This record gives sequence, C-alpha cells and structure tokens, in this order.
Amino acid sequence: MEARAIQTAVRQSARKMRLVIDQIRGRAVPEADAILRFSKKTAAVQIRKVLKSAVANAERSAERQNERLDVDTLRVRYAVVNEGPTLKRFTMAAMGRGTPIKKRTSHVEIRVGADAVKPKPAPASKAEAAKATAPKGKKAEAKADAPAKKSKRAANAGAAPRRKEK
Repeated sequence: MEARAIQTAVRQSARKMRLVIDQIRGRAVPEADAILRFSKKTAAVQIRKVLKSAVANAERSAERQNERLDVDTLRVRYAVVNEGPTLKRFTMAAMGRGTPIKKRTSHVEIRVGADAVKPKPAPASKAEAAKATAPKGKKAEAKADAPAKKSKRAANAGAAPRRKEK
C-alpha cells in the first residue's frame, strides 16, 4: 500500500525546504511527524501538512480496497522538494533603476508506504542455529578447510616498529 501527496507552489525556496525534508526521509510516519512538529524551521509547517495528507490518502485507499492499515507501520518512502515557478518582482534602486527580486516557490512530494517486513522464525535449538549460519557448497567447504592467510598488516602487527635513521 503506497500513497502520495503533492503540494505545488509553496512560497518558500526549495533550498530551505530540503533541509527539513532530508530529516524525515526514510523514517516512520509517527517519528517524522514528531520531528516536523518540534522543528524551528518555517518549512516544517508546510511539509507536515503534506505528510498528513499522504497518510490520509493511504487510509482512504486502504478503506476503498477493504484492507486493514495501521498508520504507525507507515514509512516515508519518497520525499522530494523541487523548484517551482519563480515570481519576478522589482524594487526601486538609486538613479531611477530597478533591481530584481526573485520570490522562489517549490513543489513538495511525499510518498508513504507500509512496512512489509516479516520476522524470520527463530531456530528451535543451538544446533539448528549453527547449521543455518554455516556456509554451504563445495567452495565454502574448501575455504573452511584451508588455513587462514594473514594480511601484511596483521603479520607485521607483532613486529617491533621501525626507526628512522639520521
């Protein structure tokens, strides 16, 4: 289950918003929401709105498909801030000139998805655990039988350090 939300033409530069979006990428939704709620950056307010919208979209699509969805298992899979259209304005300058002002905007896109990680069953005994972790195949057996080679650094580790001669 994956859902997305996009907000276009946010009145803040993409560079400033990327600082916040980098903090939540790949995190669980409750953790990302907590980060955004307590962030001092102004961009966190807009990004939190988009995140809440993506979670609501995930709930809605799960409801349509008659599936069960736990919001706490959702994770921010994809979070990107791209540049939007720039508003070009002018302000007065000396000697009748005008200097340009660029009011930058950005587009925010967030995709959330459910974790599909299934826990592996634990082995019943120590013998099964050792057998499960042991290497398999002829090459692995040959490597296990061969004596371990030492690297040059490991071989020289016990040697006395060299002294520079004057």
